[in-house]
Parts: sequence; C-alpha cells; structure tokens
Amino acid sequence: MREVSVIILGYGDEPLLSRCVDAVLNSRNVVVQVILVDNGTMSIPDVASDPRIQCLTPGSNTGFAGGCNLASAHATYDDLVFVNSDLIVRDDAIALLISRLDDEGVGLATGAVLLPGEPPIVNSIGNPIHYLMFSWAGDYGEPFAEHHLQESVAGICGGFFACRRDLWTQLGGFDEQYFAYAEDVDLSLRTRQISRSVVFEPRAVGIHHYEFTKNNTKWFLLERNRLMNFLTLYDRRSRWLLVPMVVPVEIGVLLAAARAGWAREKIASWKWLWANRSHLRERRTRIDAAKDAAGSHWTMILSGEMNIPAEFGLRVPPVANWVLSRYWDVVKSHVN
Repeated sequence: MREVSVIILGYGDEPLLSRCVDAVLNSRNVVVQVILVDNGTMSIPDVASDPRIQCLTPGSNTGFAGGCNLASAHATYDDLVFVNSDLIVRDDAIALLISRLDDEGVGLATGAVLLPGEPPIVNSIGNPIHYLMFSWAGDYGEPFAEHHLQESVAGICGGFFACRRDLWTQLGGFDEQYFAYAEDVDLSLRTRQISRSVVFEPRAVGIHHYEFTKNNTKWFLLERNRLMNFLTLYDRRSRWLLVPMVVPVEIGVLLAAARAGWAREKIASWKWLWANRSHLRERRTRIDAAKDAAGSHWTMILSGEMNIPAEFGLRVPPVANWVLSRYWDVVKSHVN
C-alpha cells in the first residue's frame, strides 16, 4: 500500500480538528503518517494519542508557511498531503489525490474542496491567478456536479493539496516570510516555472467548514504577499511591462481599503516591502535562476480578468476588468 505523510496545522480554537484527523487516519488504500503542528491550540491533546500521529510543538505560532515547512522536514514518506484543520476528507480522497503524482509531469495536485450541505457546492477546485497576483477560490458557489473533469489549474487550494517530497525540497517549500496567505500562489507558479503542471483531481473530495473572515491583519498579509509574488516571480522586463496596470490598481485597492477601514494596513504592506527589499532582491535572484526554458510559458495560465466572488470583499468594476484584460492580451506573450 502507498505511504503518505499528511500535514495538519492547529491554531486557536479548533472545534473540527479531531474530526479532521480521524478522517485522515481512516483513509483507505494508503498508509498514513499524520504530522500535527501545534501553532497554539488547546485541541491537540484530544487527538494526539494515536501512534500514527507525530505532534510538533514549535513553541510559537510559525504561521501556515512555517508550520508546513516544519512538518515536511519531519515527514517519513515520499508523498506529502496538506490538509486544513477544518476540512474533512472522504476516505478515498488521500489515495486518489496522490495517484495524480504518478505522472512525472505533475508537480502539484489539488482536490475538490466543497462546502457542507447538499447538493454539493464548490468552495475551491483550484484557484485562478490574475497577472497582478490576485487569487481567489476557484468556481466558488457553483454546483460541484458541473466540475467532474480532471484539468490543469493555475493554482492549488492551500487547504488540500499533494506534492512529492523531492519536488517540495527542490522548491524550498514555502517562503516563511509569507507567514500566511498567497504562499499557495507562489508555490504553484514556481512549480510551473520548472515545467511541472498543477492539476485538479475531482475525485479527491474534502468538505471544508469554511467561513471567510475579514480582519485588518488578514488584509495586510493578503496585500503584502500578493505584491511579494508580483515583485519576485516576474523578471525585470515583465515587471516594467505591467507597471501601467499596477499603478492604477494599487490606487484602486487603497481607495477600497480606505472605505473598508484597512487603509493603514495597505500602506503598511508597502512599507514592509520597502524595508525588506534586500530579501525581495535575493528571492528574485534565486527564482530567476531556478526557471527553466521549457517553463517560460508559465504566464499563459494567468487570468486577465479579476472575477473575485463578492463575498471576498473586493469588487472590480466591469470597465476596469475590460482594461485589465485587453492589456494582458497585448503583453502576455512578452511576460516571463
């Protein structure tokens, strides 16, 4: 039977952690090692008694990125699966998800993340990525019955995905500066830059007890990390080509932030990027060096429009989407 290390992080109040872990341990057709990272939750003692569970206690909140890196360093097996603590996998989901890694060309596989209830409704089936590095839950709110085909997607859903450990090591895992949010965008695009695909496996189903929370710290991380992706994943020429769209969009986001009460956090994201420009420079150099010639078409998967669900707090006017899309049509073949 195939062996897999499953990584789960716990933080704060975790009412579903026990169910999440039990579902993973009850997976069929795989031998499971669960690596549970205690990022600061009282729920760990309720689930950590099974000998198949290895519990790591870093002593502070390492964030999603740091927690995943810590856990992967303790993984015993060659296949890694990452599962959110509020996601309940079906008993065949883990086996079906890692089966996609048998294809040498596949780098990352993401599962069908559904909302609770009947009929099944999509939370994410792989996430679109806009060329300005906005990303959102793919096909959120649509009937799952319309999405039963395996397909290539721009980005994984960080709440449920699989990766071979050798590729994870090659990519360096997540950049821990992200702490949380948008690290799945970064990992997905760096995977494509080395000519590996990112795929959606509809048979690997997890039910996500999901609630989109809006708080100012989250907006800071989302915006800072989005811009970190923009500033480090593209080469210099591409960044300059996209400046005519970056500037008005940044102004628009700042105005939206002012209306919603998180303008201070938006400005703080700019300040952080400036203060950490040496890290961005080093990261950009490393990413450029890792790109291969066959992966030069990685930008073709990026979206020209931002069709962000209204629930996620950013509404893009139709005329702005039209301009963004037309501009992308013109420059995308020159961007890398």
